[in-house]
Amino acid sequence: MTEKQYGKLVEEMSPKSPMWKDCLNAFWIGGLICVLGQVFMNCYTQWGLDKDAAGTAASMTLVVLSALLTGLSLYDDIAKHAGAGTLVPITGFANSIAAPAVEFKTEGFILGVGAKMFTIAGPVIVYGLAASVVYGLIYWIYTLF
Repeated sequence: MTEKQYGKLVEEMSPKSPMWKDCLNAFWIGGLICVLGQVFMNCYTQWGLDKDAAGTAASMTLVVLSALLTGLSLYDDIAKHAGAGTLVPITGFANSIAAPAVEFKTEGFILGVGAKMFTIAGPVIVYGLAASVVYGLIYWIYTLF
């Protein structure tokens, strides 16, 4: 069997993806997460926090809720329907840290939770920090002139 024939066979046997349904689910569930964040921000503003502090508190609340739902094995159920709608907001980042920690907790706190917690989120943190340093240097050089 040639590679081309194999590719055709795989395409015929693979189930068709409901792309439009998946996109719609990602859109409305991701939007719902954002609306929830806005509701938290409005509540914190009403409770007397300024806009920046309310935004920080709303982000922290979403992170805690995401980690809690991950620990209760509910976040994965939501993600099955929402797909990228749960990955893009800050909740997806919290889930990417909490999920490996929950998965490897049987290996102990050091070699399990501590070592595996950043297996998914670690590269994002490293390259995000590296990009921010490069951007900061470019901005600093730009402001000198």
